[in-house]
Formats: sequence, structure tokens, C-alpha cells
Amino acid sequence: MSDNELGTFLRARREAITPAEAGLPTGPRRRTPGLRRSELATLAGISVEYLTRLEQGRDRNPSAQVLGVLADALNLPVAERILLRRIVKEAGHDAVLCSAATEPTRTVRPTVRAMLDGLEPAPAVLINWIGDILAYTTGYRSLAGPLGVLDGQQPNILRYVFTDERARAAYSDWDRLADEQVAYLRHEAPLHDPHVTAMADELTVTAGALFADRLAAVPALPRRAGTDLVVHPEAGPLRLAYETLALPDDGHRMVVHLPADDATATALDRLNGRRPGALRAVSG
Repeated sequence: MSDNELGTFLRARREAITPAEAGLPTGPRRRTPGLRRSELATLAGISVEYLTRLEQGRDRNPSAQVLGVLADALNLPVAERILLRRIVKEAGHDAVLCSAATEPTRTVRPTVRAMLDGLEPAPAVLINWIGDILAYTTGYRSLAGPLGVLDGQQPNILRYVFTDERARAAYSDWDRLADEQVAYLRHEAPLHDPHVTAMADELTVTAGALFADRLAAVPALPRRAGTDLVVHPEAGPLRLAYETLALPDDGHRMVVHLPADDATATALDRLNGRRPGALRAVSG
């Protein structure tokens, strides 16, 4: 992972905001995209030298006040302000506290198993912070099994997305899916967690630039809801709305899929061997 995530984040956000968006007059043609360092420094009330040190990674422990004025100057939404604070905490002394991270939990609590059972026949799956698939509904098995997601002794969604050629054929929006899986790897556990590092090292070798470039990119939070477009070998094209439920005490997340249109609802019922109407379409 990048050893200067704070600097990368600040520079990318500075280059993404226009002078007009920052409340500055628009001058003649500019060679620098977005704001100049001097402009952002002035807006935030800090020195250009200090902003330069932050962007170059020579200072990784800005105060909460500095983060606040930079976030205001960059017009960051709440989600990105939370992300900025997380990056700073994990780049500083808090990283020492994370170095002895616990083993990713693979035990499924009875109440969580009962929740999955209650979601039948909807496709729902439980995943830990390094992408291991721990439990799922029969509806998910019907959906994901023919795609190859569940192959192997310990199925892992990250390995599937980045190293199984069937993933690209199955997911029409593979790039978005890949981005999200890397975002989960980066943000479901501390960046210095050794298990996250081991998974990142493995996929950097096995998947190459497809994974490594995403890992080195500007940090982004994972999307927890959206629509997956799946080309299923048995059911045909599917539009699946998904919601992600966090189980932070276990380091798990539960992803629940529902049909986003009537054609998908009918196809899933047929795939599950159920009478039409077992699953109803939702707005995806």
C-alpha cells in the first residue's frame, strides 16, 4: 500500500476542485488542474510550506484543527472527512496499536446464521475483512455457484474477482466491482493489519497491475448499496440491487441481493426452483 496516503489524498482532492467551487475568481488559462498549493494554503489559513510537507509525506500528524480547515477549503463531504481522519490516524502513532491484529474471524454466530436463514430465498452472503466467504443462503449458492464464486476449500471474493477469468464474464461492471472490493480490503480493517498486508501482497503478485494500481490509487470508501449487473450461465442477464450490513464486532459484512426488476425476480425464482412470486422486485 502507499506509504503516503495522506499526501496522495490531499493532492488529488486539491486537483479535483475548481477555483470557482472554492470561491475563488476564475483567471486566465491555468497549467495546474484544480487549485494551486498557494491557493489552498490561503483558503485553509496555513503556510504553503506546511501544505507541501503534508502532500510530500514529510509531516503525517496534522492536528484536528488543520484537518478541519483543509476539509472546509476542499468542500469535502462528511464521508470523505471521516476517511481523511482515518488515513491520518493510521499513518501516525495509532498504527502501532494495530500491529498485533487478531486473526480474521471465520466463526458465524448463531444469531447471524438465523438472520441468513430468514433471508431465504434471497441471495445473501457473509464475508470477513479479507474477503473470505463464511456463510450464505441457498439462494446465494444458486446464484454464485455456477459463476465459480464458491469454488475451492475457502472461497474468497477478492481472489475470485481478481484472479478468476469467469468474474469478468459474469459481471458487466467488473471495474466498479473491483474498485469496491479493494476499498473494503483497505477500510474494513486497519491498514497495518498483517492479514490485510498478506492478502495485498498475494494479489499484487497473482493479479498484477489490475489489483496493484487500485491499491495505490487515492483512497475511497466502499459503496454499501447499489446494483450488480450479472450475466448468469443458467438464468441469463440479472439486475441485482444489493445492501451491505456491517457486523463490526466480528469484522464481518453481510451482503444481501434482491431483484431490481421483474425479469430478475422471475429468473431467480426459477433458478431456486421456487414458484414465481417468492422474490419481489425492488427499485435498484
